[in-house]
Amino acid sequence: MDFLRWLFEAQIPVGGSALVLREVLGNIFGLASALGGMRRKVWAWPVGILGNILLLTVFLGNVFGAAAPATLWGQAARQLMFIAVAVYGWYRWQQGRSSGSAGRAIVPGWATPKVRFALIGAMVAGTAALTPLFDALGSYPPVWADAWTFMGSLLATYGMARGWTEFWLIWVAVDIVGVPLLFSAGYYASAVMYLFYGFFTLAGFFVWWRADKRERPAAPRIQSTAGAVS
Repeated sequence: MDFLRWLFEAQIPVGGSALVLREVLGNIFGLASALGGMRRKVWAWPVGILGNILLLTVFLGNVFGAAAPATLWGQAARQLMFIAVAVYGWYRWQQGRSSGSAGRAIVPGWATPKVRFALIGAMVAGTAALTPLFDALGSYPPVWADAWTFMGSLLATYGMARGWTEFWLIWVAVDIVGVPLLFSAGYYASAVMYLFYGFFTLAGFFVWWRADKRERPAAPRIQSTAGAVS
């Protein structure tokens, strides 16, 4: 209990302000998970879940009675979504590793044009549908940006689980909106991490693109399903 109390209250002094330790740790776990995802390692999923749990408590700071800059319901719901989809991704990649694909958990592949249009449509429609909901819950403005980052994160995580190379580009779209939102809301550690992710996701896109061209001709087509979104 003493450790949990310390974890919830600990802050890191930075200049005239302070960063919430849980926010910093959560983003470190998130970065480690992203690195594992680029290398297509199964451990990326459980490591990411640990970071999601920490960040969930951060973005619901007011609910927990902590000194959080602002409540971001979209960001908080995003962590719950991450956990749910990560369980699916963890299972799917574990299956791929068991089936064997040159020591990797998954072989990257491209989604079909139909799936790409479905992803774009889901991004736009989901943002429009969630904006009034997050607004009613009192999310930090601009509320559409909170809804955009939620929907993009959902689709990108699902795309990663399916092995679609395009998921990295969805993350770029999330970061473009998420960075200014987090800076304006006072979540500086997360904003800086998002900014770094923006460059990192571009690198990840090209890594998976090269892996697809290098490995797919000889790999069993069982991991990356480029069919309709289910």
